[in-house]
Amino acid sequence: MTRRTPASLAEGRWLWRRLYVFANSALAWLILDRLIAVVPARDALRLAEIVIMLLALMLVVYLVAPTAQQLLTGLATLRRGGR
Repeated sequence: MTRRTPASLAEGRWLWRRLYVFANSALAWLILDRLIAVVPARDALRLAEIVIMLLALMLVVYLVAPTAQQLLTGLATLRRGGR
């Protein structure tokens, strides 16, 4: 039976997924900026709240956990002397 090391976990290898989410996050912020300029003032706050909640969820689920796992793996490697 093979033992899985933290570096072999799938979350740390999903570079393209993270890049996709980073790009979509930036695009969503841009769209939010443009929508707030054109929607009526009474609807702008609710629109902003919804988009910000979705962005926060996307960031937590797809970026924070894999990135933190990869950073911890890198720190552990440095602590062992790069082996």
